[in-house]
Amino acid sequence: MDQLDVRIITHLQEDGTATNAGIARQVGVSEETVRRRLKRLMADKFIKVVAVPDAVRMGYQSQVIIGLQVDADKVDAVADELATMDEVTWVSVTTGSFDIFAWATLKSSEALSHFLRKRVGLIVGVRKMETFINLASTKEEFGINMGAVTL
Repeated sequence: MDQLDVRIITHLQEDGTATNAGIARQVGVSEETVRRRLKRLMADKFIKVVAVPDAVRMGYQSQVIIGLQVDADKVDAVADELATMDEVTWVSVTTGSFDIFAWATLKSSEALSHFLRKRVGLIVGVRKMETFINLASTKEEFGINMGAVTL
């Protein structure tokens, strides 16, 4: 990865629908160069391009972060189980008071209650759950700030 790759990624972060031609004009290279670079960046898994739906606009009213304390020998199995659930969009094994954090998005508080009691709470190895219901989002960005990348 070099400075040109960083500039290309930065433009995609600003506008995920930017065309190769548009990015090429912005960074001062040919469209073919941008196409080749993006293909390599995706193949090497430096970037992935995805659509991120707006959960609230799509009718999902409950967004929650779930902190889980689990049996030490079950951390990976619990994380893997959470990762298979459609409601869960993010799972991370962590340090600190909780072994795992998971972010879930559900249609309603009733759906959230059912999900926590009948699905997550029944996973073998889960000892304790604490939920952090999202009341408002001040910032939603994905990835890293490419301006802070040093090569």
